[in-house]
Amino acid sequence: MDEESLPDHQRGKDFFVKGGECTLAITKERKEDLVAQYSEWLKKSQATILAEYSGMSMQDMDALRSKIREVGGEFHIVKNTLGKLAFEKAGLTMPENFFTGSTAVGFAFKDAPAMAKAMTDFAKGVEALKVKGGFLNNRPMNAEGVKSLADLPPLPVVRAQLLGTLLAPASKLVRTLAEPGRQIAAVIKAYSEASVTAAA
Repeated sequence: MDEESLPDHQRGKDFFVKGGECTLAITKERKEDLVAQYSEWLKKSQATILAEYSGMSMQDMDALRSKIREVGGEFHIVKNTLGKLAFEKAGLTMPENFFTGSTAVGFAFKDAPAMAKAMTDFAKGVEALKVKGGFLNNRPMNAEGVKSLADLPPLPVVRAQLLGTLLAPASKLVRTLAEPGRQIAAVIKAYSEASVTAAA
């Protein structure tokens, strides 16, 4: 069960037990709803990153969620059995150990490298957060793959670089096309000045 789906009075340390499983029983209908929700997030995600969060404080959890939301993503605790089922339904087969212990998933809806960087940078300062791996455009990644993704420039930087690449040849082309016109103008001007001098 995702902790965010619980009433406020049921959130916090009592929600967690060893292994990341919820202590509260949930109905079959609620399980189906959760799998459907996970599946919807998977469909919308450019990338998904799984992490172990055992030992994280609620303050750290909220801080990480905030950082991931800033880059257009979401970070949710998932129940292992239901998360695994949702991934399998989406055709994403994860190693068995990815759905053991505590499991939370980052969903990148807008900028995969930025979300990966937010998670990996946060993990450097919070030992309780450990990246397991994930998927990028349905391609599996291990923890090193996630780190490599995090090292890529964020989307705004990539866009600026691409725009610069596209504009540079365009400005050069304009100068090249304009050059013959300038040369003709110079010839006409020189010819005119020569004619005036001759007439004088």
